[in-house]
Amino acid sequence: MTRILRSVAAAVLFGVTAFAAGQAPAQQNGTVRSTHGAWSIICDVPAGATGEQCALMQNVVAEDRPEVGLSVVVLKTADNKAEILRVLAPLGVLLPNGLGLNVDGKDIGRAYFVRCFQDGCYAEVILEEPLLATLRSGTSATFIVFQTPEEGIGIPVDLDGFGEGFDALP
Repeated sequence: MTRILRSVAAAVLFGVTAFAAGQAPAQQNGTVRSTHGAWSIICDVPAGATGEQCALMQNVVAEDRPEVGLSVVVLKTADNKAEILRVLAPLGVLLPNGLGLNVDGKDIGRAYFVRCFQDGCYAEVILEEPLLATLRSGTSATFIVFQTPEEGIGIPVDLDGFGEGFDALP
């Protein structure tokens, strides 16, 4: 199971290279560099890259729907000018509704899906200071995917260690 999660983690982490090339991300093996609460820093060298890339990551599943899981990833852009929050959701989610986010019961907003591949659909946003501060100070987040316009599935994400892990991200 851990090997599968690492492969998914590497695919999510290094999908940024594939997005630029317009291809599906390849499965790769990343290594866990450190753990911070519920979060891990996973590093690998993407195909065609000259250096290692690392991301802060957590894999989660819905408490009442074990077949519905997410990979939540924070990574720095190659030019180190921005951080990205990227979430991989399973195939079959309703794309127009996007991905909802609540932190400690407060509605933060929605991110829209940018692309789907065989491993799932990706939503991503630039991790700007207000959202970063909210994630740092929060205790729990809930990402919401929709299977119908009326039916949202809340997937809990533990924010324990998020700030520490973000600060340790190379």
